[in-house]
Amino acid sequence: MTNRRDFLGLSGSLLLSACATTPSMTDTPPIVFVHGNGDTAALWQTTIWRFESNGWPRERLHAIDLPYPLARDDDGRPQPGRTSSAEHMAFLKSEVEKVLQATGARQVVLVANSRGGYAVRNYIQNGGGDRTVSHAILGGVPNHGVWHEMAGMNAGSEFAGAGPFLRALNAPKNANGDEVTGPVKWLTIRSDGNDKYAQPDGLWIGKRGVPTGVTFAGPELKGATNVVIPRVDHRETSFSPAAFEATWRFITGQPPRTLAIVPEERIVLSGKVGDQNLPLPGARLDIFATDPASGERRGGAVHAQVIGADGRWGPFQAQPGMPYEFVITAPGYATTHVYRSAFPRSSNVIHMRPQRIAEADRSAPSLVILDRPRGYFDPGRDRMAFDGQTPPPGALPGAGVSSSRIRPAGPSRAVVGEFNGERVVGRSWPLAEGHVAVLELTY
Repeated sequence: MTNRRDFLGLSGSLLLSACATTPSMTDTPPIVFVHGNGDTAALWQTTIWRFESNGWPRERLHAIDLPYPLARDDDGRPQPGRTSSAEHMAFLKSEVEKVLQATGARQVVLVANSRGGYAVRNYIQNGGGDRTVSHAILGGVPNHGVWHEMAGMNAGSEFAGAGPFLRALNAPKNANGDEVTGPVKWLTIRSDGNDKYAQPDGLWIGKRGVPTGVTFAGPELKGATNVVIPRVDHRETSFSPAAFEATWRFITGQPPRTLAIVPEERIVLSGKVGDQNLPLPGARLDIFATDPASGERRGGAVHAQVIGADGRWGPFQAQPGMPYEFVITAPGYATTHVYRSAFPRSSNVIHMRPQRIAEADRSAPSLVILDRPRGYFDPGRDRMAFDGQTPPPGALPGAGVSSSRIRPAGPSRAVVGEFNGERVVGRSWPLAEGHVAVLELTY
């Protein structure tokens, strides 16, 4: 029988955290984190920090990058720059094998968000993962589709609940009708009703007022432990503190000591510069320390690097408490200025993706983007402002928008983005000279 546990808040977890202990090496299998459609390994940054803050060894936490991370419109038809479900599964299988070889472990834990959960389920059911995976945690995975059957929506898509891919994954596995493959332990995490891809109405897929045939409970699976977290959005089903708490508890059987990210004294950063999770060799990355109040640079570049064939940059030792501007220069892209708040811990998944200038923006004096990669903006739930505008332009009721754009006129000036206590200060740059600014939220 499906086991559902509702989380009504974090207070109980925090009260229990004093009882938790740091896991030993024998209790810490390698964890492989699998991102969602169009995303990167970078989205797992804060989740990895929370695992580390609770004693999980850094070398046993692996976030992977699927090249061409967008799904095909029709899974059975080749499409340039897109991956099929079979290609996605094959890539995951290869990455798991690398992790097992590098660590000497017998099994891994797989933690996935959104489309990443399809690859996890496919690998466990059809690729031998039933032997190499101990636990599978699926956050916000549209396990019964983003839509069931709808006119104008491709029936061959991975996301079609009545399509061949999901029908095969969801076929009963035993007399109980379980949808999950044993002996793997399964956990799903979903929102109570705020996930844009688990909606009875087609609003977020361009079909307002049309029934999708999917319910808020679409991410649940019969035979899994199914957790509901109130008000979280599609990405927060994986990247929020509450999702981390549920994940840690499911893997270890204990509450975490803390949901906070514990600061480090020595902070070393690295990552990739790329597009579609492919390297951009020859691109240049320059890093500047910035003034927290104005976004102005504090002197010259503190790190400068031409990107090699592997796309990697770093290592760079950051100062605790210091915000930074990352400038990516690559042929065919805008010179992209990414502003980040101070980093509390080291990370090797600080990925930089340069922007392209859309035709609709080319006549603007400047373009500044406020981006929240690990969640969405919800005016009914969040405290936020962008350049003094509350809510940020484009933010709509219900958590379905993750970025906001403004086009400031006049000379370069400070632009402030705020979200639930995090504050990022950047500068506007002249768009006519090919510059775009991004204020990237961490939390």
